[in-house]
Amino acid sequence: MRHPRKTDPTWADVTPKPLWLNRRALIAGAAALAAAGPAAARLPKGRFSTDEAPNSWDDITSYNNFYEFGLDKGDPKRNAQRLTTDPWSIVIDGLVDRPGTYDLADVLKDQPLEERIYRFRCVEAWSMVIPWVGFELQGLLNRVGVQPGAKYVAFETLLRPDEMPGVARRVLDWPYREGLRLDEAMHPLTILATGLYSEPMPKQNGAPIRLVVPWKYGFKSIKSIIRITLTETQPFTSWNDAAPREYGFYSNVNPEVSHPRWSQASERRIGDGLFGRRRDTLMFNGYGDEVAGLYAGMDLRANY
Repeated sequence: MRHPRKTDPTWADVTPKPLWLNRRALIAGAAALAAAGPAAARLPKGRFSTDEAPNSWDDITSYNNFYEFGLDKGDPKRNAQRLTTDPWSIVIDGLVDRPGTYDLADVLKDQPLEERIYRFRCVEAWSMVIPWVGFELQGLLNRVGVQPGAKYVAFETLLRPDEMPGVARRVLDWPYREGLRLDEAMHPLTILATGLYSEPMPKQNGAPIRLVVPWKYGFKSIKSIIRITLTETQPFTSWNDAAPREYGFYSNVNPEVSHPRWSQASERRIGDGLFGRRRDTLMFNGYGDEVAGLYAGMDLRANY
């Protein structure tokens, strides 16, 4: 990759100021976003957004699975603040035309950010509605050039034991790894998220950049990504390796396939209270009209 010269133009020179301020805010943090002002912070609402009311900021940032910071739902908020997220780079390699190590600003370059309000369903039968800020993964993959032999996309999370106390427990084979079939990765519902509620991504939610695949269970939406690899063969995924009877490679939200230890037919929306009504789980988390065609002819009980 070319190293910038002092005479090269900056984002401020070539990009409309509100968009430049918003991009810089997502990298630099909440203080910069506040300085940019309300107009710069507004983002277009994504065409796939649900009309359901989003969960509160406190719900979304206080009840998390991020085992690198602990197993309790409150551990990530308590422990993730030690994570260093600036500078940040992502290795993009494998079957791509332009492999390399890309600075986060390079990853964001020319990607149109928008707010997408998505249902988010966890395998433990709880759910939220989250206003993510991000861009379609297909835009980045098209930029680096997908080679004809690529059939899958593999992802890897940062592993930094001195900042991640949870990795001392061998719950999984660290670092955390996930994968999608290429057509799933290229689907317009699949985004890389850099924030939520028009704020930079909180560390406990996967700062500075994470995957969001809304028709799959939450563990597929890997956090704090440092590597994206295009492959011909199905990649290793952490939970499928640790417990293959419980966590399949596809992991589509499917109320007809029970987890071995509990039913997936209903869910509890965080924020409804401990004794709030349970909701029927929707096939593909309610995104069937958009994604069911990806699995035409497949046995979704065998390919769970």
